[in-house]
Parts: sequence; structure tokens; C-alpha cells
Amino acid sequence: MKLSKIKSILPNLENVAFQLENGTWVPEHFHVTEVGVVTKNFIDCGGVVRKEEKVNFQLWNADDYEHRLKSGKLLHIIHLSEEKLGIGDFEIEVEYQDNTIGKYNLEFNGENFVLKNKLTACLATDACGIPPQKQKLSLSELTMNQNSGCTPGSGCC
Repeated sequence: MKLSKIKSILPNLENVAFQLENGTWVPEHFHVTEVGVVTKNFIDCGGVVRKEEKVNFQLWNADDYEHRLKSGKLLHIIHLSEEKLGIGDFEIEVEYQDNTIGKYNLEFNGENFVLKNKLTACLATDACGIPPQKQKLSLSELTMNQNSGCTPGSGCC
């Protein structure tokens, strides 16, 4: 989700709630302790120099049980961050500590924000020597084409 998308959603919400992809809720008394931009300059295994920029939200579970973040407050924090840091309309990455600090993509399910698990991937699949994964088929799904000339004993298999 891009920053512009969350800014369009927030005015329609009274409270802000985050849920992990596995259904676990971020406690409702969480704090947004940071909104910023993270720039990552790196080189992939194929030698290509890359740059990523993301808007970073850090959620923190404080033992402040009386605290509830209202959508207007989060929108104010976002606007202030844009003004002071010059943040662009980048994809949002959320940091949240469960067992360890995790980084998540952000989606909205119509009612709440969902922290989607991120996965690693090779960005230079053509250069790193990892063969493409073959599609797995069940033998029951295969049908023999009689016109192909591929029959038992024909040597085509």
C-alpha cells in the first residue's frame, strides 16, 4: 500500500487497528513511534545496483492500556512527516515486534489494516544460477496425445 492510499482510508475510520496475517491482533493500545523514509542502496547477486525507498511505520506495544490511536492523529503524524522529511508517495513497510522485529507489507481489508508477511527473493534470477522451479503436475492430470507419436516403446520419453 502506498502512502496516498492510507491517507485516503484514514478519514473514514474512527480507530486504527492492525492485524497480522495469521489473525493475531496488534494490541489496541499500540503506539506509532516512527514514520519515516528508509532508503536502501544495494547490489544484487547479479551485480545490478539498486535503490529502494519505503515509508516506514514503526508500531510499538506499550503498556499504556488507556491509549487508542485515532485515525486523525495518525493522519496528522503522516502529514507532519511529509512536511518535515519530504517523504514521497512510496510503498509502506511496517515494523512490528512480535518475537523479533518483523517487517511487513500493509494492506487494508475494508475494516482494518493487515500486516502481510514479506518474503525474500532473488532479484537477479537470470544471473545467479538458480534454475527456474518446474511446474509440478500430477500424472492423473496428464493426457496422452495419440497424434504426438509418443507411445510406449517409441523412444520419445
